[in-house]
Amino acid sequence: MKNKKVILPLFLIVQIISLQILSFFPEFIETYYSNGLYPHIAKISRAIFGWIPFSFGDIIYFIVIFMILRWFILNRKTWKTKWKSNLLMVVSGISIFYFLFHFLWATNYHRVPLFEKMKIEKEYSDADLMAFTQKLIAKTNQVHSELEENKNIKITNPYSQELIFKMTLNGYKNLSAEYDFFKYEEPSIKKSLISLPLTYMGFGGYLNPFTNEAQVNDKLPMYNFPFTVCHEMAHQIGYASESEANFIGFLSTTKNKDLYFQYAGYSYALRYCLRNWEIRDEKILEELQQKIRPGVLKNYEESEAFWIKYNTPIEDGFKVFYDNFLKMNKQEEGLESYSKFVNLMVGYYRGKEL
Repeated sequence: MKNKKVILPLFLIVQIISLQILSFFPEFIETYYSNGLYPHIAKISRAIFGWIPFSFGDIIYFIVIFMILRWFILNRKTWKTKWKSNLLMVVSGISIFYFLFHFLWATNYHRVPLFEKMKIEKEYSDADLMAFTQKLIAKTNQVHSELEENKNIKITNPYSQELIFKMTLNGYKNLSAEYDFFKYEEPSIKKSLISLPLTYMGFGGYLNPFTNEAQVNDKLPMYNFPFTVCHEMAHQIGYASESEANFIGFLSTTKNKDLYFQYAGYSYALRYCLRNWEIRDEKILEELQQKIRPGVLKNYEESEAFWIKYNTPIEDGFKVFYDNFLKMNKQEEGLESYSKFVNLMVGYYRGKEL
């Protein structure tokens, strides 16, 4: 009986070592997991949970957290007398979580990077970034003017969130016609039941790896809501990297024929390019901002005001945790990896028109 208690803790050690070894073979993971086993897991998960009108994954989290708290309360008096048994129980739970997390989705962290898969050059110069930023300004201004004649008025997306969930499929359909590895099937996109806590944590959404539901924060400013949905859908099709999910989110929104989707994609990408210039040269940033329609800048102010409203030490704590989590999963830049999709965009559109 005692020997059985150490099986799962020992299995955790085996899992960690095995995954570290496998991470040195991204081509193997790309072939046999990301393009082999995972698509079947994801399709089955979304078929099982996708039809449920609410976030089933959030319910599972509530139940699991309740059971964990209940276990700790019931066993609080035995930590000194049965500390070995209790510790093995905790590690066993972690072992099961670790296995399911990586088996069902997270092994995708170690797949072949999109830079290599799409043959995109990583490095770019200030001149490359300037050329791309100017293209983005022109395109964002153009789409804004098609949606709103008055250059001073911000864009307000008129669609319901449920309709946006359905419309995102059009962009992915167009994108997958060009790149079949971005094909999306069996929709499972939900408004998160924990949207308010997500807001205080500073997150626009997340993928539940256990149910493969794309969970979206329903409190976000609507002008950029389509981009967030497309970002989480990118995680669903197996792209764990935040920069890659941003890049795929950009492609799927801008390839959607709907102008509100295009505006969400172009304005989001432009904002990240402007942040790059803020770090590089604030004088250039000011010059670039003068070329942008005031209504676009007002959308940025809307988003900034939203996040400031919910900014608390809770957000800082969770961002520290998530930053370290990303670094542990082959995203050395941590939270900065979100902005690395600028590298992908500049490289992808070098010599191309938007």
